[in-house]
Amino acid sequence: MITKVIAMEKILEQTLLYDFYGELLTEHQRQVYEDVVLNDFSLSEVAAARGISRQGVHDLVRRCNKTLEEYEEKLHLVQRFVQIRENVNEIRKLTDPSGDTPKEDVMQRIAAIASDILEEL
Repeated sequence: MITKVIAMEKILEQTLLYDFYGELLTEHQRQVYEDVVLNDFSLSEVAAARGISRQGVHDLVRRCNKTLEEYEEKLHLVQRFVQIRENVNEIRKLTDPSGDTPKEDVMQRIAAIASDILEEL
């Protein structure tokens, strides 16, 4: 079960990285990466369709993953996106009418979250 969770987290991470940085890959890289990672085709299927070896597909996907991770290390766009999404979700919880948090505390927490978001920009 833990292995499945880790695999799902890796797929989510790859998808986010591709969403943010995929356009920086070459057309060939994008097509192969999409087939393997997003469309869940086997390496053999992609290799046969593209006229390259299975090992070539594997290597290309690994290089693409490394490239996308390097972009994230430099630009942190995914990290910022995830943080902002978490902040927005916290604001939604705070503003839920069924919540029991005092209004003053809600307003102070929302102001603090807004400041954090603005600092990130």
